Amino acid sequence: MHRHRNHHVHAATMRAMPTTTEALLWQELRGSQLGVGFRRQLVIGRFIVDFAAPSARLVVEVDGGYHAARAKADARRDRELGQLGWRVLRVDAAVVQHRLGEAVALVRAAIAA
Repeated sequence: MHRHRNHHVHAATMRAMPTTTEALLWQELRGSQLGVGFRRQLVIGRFIVDFAAPSARLVVEVDGGYHAARAKADARRDRELGQLGWRVLRVDAAVVQHRLGEAVALVRAAIAA
């Protein structure tokens, strides 16, 4: 139980200090603007996800440059989240930063899928 509590503390810290791209995307996701409610830095199982829409069972992860070196770990994480009943959409941070409308369209399509 102690480990799980640490995830919640870490998630709260991450909510307080979002990356620039996470903050940009959050402005578009918050308040059910896309028809479903999203939560930020949600603990799901043993993971802390960037954004999650519980009613759609959709996780949205913003992938920065460091994710290229983490492809295997990210794939394993996505599989585990899938086993918990969640779909995962990964959006490149560059798309969020430079083509925000495209990033939002990807999320909207994933919600509808």
